[in-house]
Amino acid sequence: MIRGTAVVIAVAFAGTLMAQNGGVNTLTPQEKAAGWRLLFDGKSLDGWRGYRKETAPDPWKVADGELTLTGKGGDLVTREQFADFELKLEWKLGKPGGNSGVFFRGVEAEKDPIYYSAPEIQIIDNARHKDAATNTHTAGSNYDLDAPLRDVTKPVGEWNELRVIAKGPHVEHWMNGVKIVEYELWTPEWEAKVKASKFAKWPGYGRAKTGHIALQDHGDPVAFRNIKVRPLPSS
Repeated sequence: MIRGTAVVIAVAFAGTLMAQNGGVNTLTPQEKAAGWRLLFDGKSLDGWRGYRKETAPDPWKVADGELTLTGKGGDLVTREQFADFELKLEWKLGKPGGNSGVFFRGVEAEKDPIYYSAPEIQIIDNARHKDAATNTHTAGSNYDLDAPLRDVTKPVGEWNELRVIAKGPHVEHWMNGVKIVEYELWTPEWEAKVKASKFAKWPGYGRAKTGHIALQDHGDPVAFRNIKVRPLPSS
C-alpha cells in the first residue's frame, strides 16, 4: 500500500512540475507574459502552408505532437510574415546522413525558390553527410557564409534546440543553449561573404527585412516540435 501511494505521489509531482515548466508544444505563463506565441500546436498545420502554395504539402504530417516530413513535397512556410523576432524550436533528423534547414525572412517570388531570398540555418548530420565537410555547411551554420564556433549537436535521433534572434541586421544562432553564430546583415563584411558564396548570383538574397519563416524539404525525414516565436519591436 505504501508503494502504491508513493507511485501516486510521484506521478502527481511530475504532473505539477510539467504544468509549471510547460509541456511539449505549450507556452509557460512566463513565455506568454513575454509575448511568445506558438507556431505549431502539436495537433494541426494551422498557420502553415507550402511555399507559393495555398495548402501544406501532403508529406508534411502531424503525429504524436511532432511536425514531420515523410517524403518529397516542398518547403513549409508560415502564413504570417515576421520582421524582427526571436524563434525557438526543436529539431530531430529521422535518419543518419540527413539534411534540412530553417529559413527566415523568405520572400515568395514568382518562380524563385525560397533560398534565393532567405538566409538558412543549416540542419544536417555533421558526422555522415558529405556536405558537412565544408564548415559553413555544418549544423547551425549561416549556410555557406558563417560557420558555427563549434559542434554542439546531439546524435541523430535526439532532439536539438535551435534559437534564432533576428533584430534588424543583427542575427544570432543558438544551438542547445550555446551561441554558435553571430553576424550583421548588409555590412561590407556581409556583402563580401555573399559575393564569394553561391548566393552571389541572386541579388535578392538576404535583402528582405520582413518575410516568412520556413522549414526545408531537402528530401530527408526530419521532425520539429515546440516551434514558438516572439515578435520583437522593429529596429
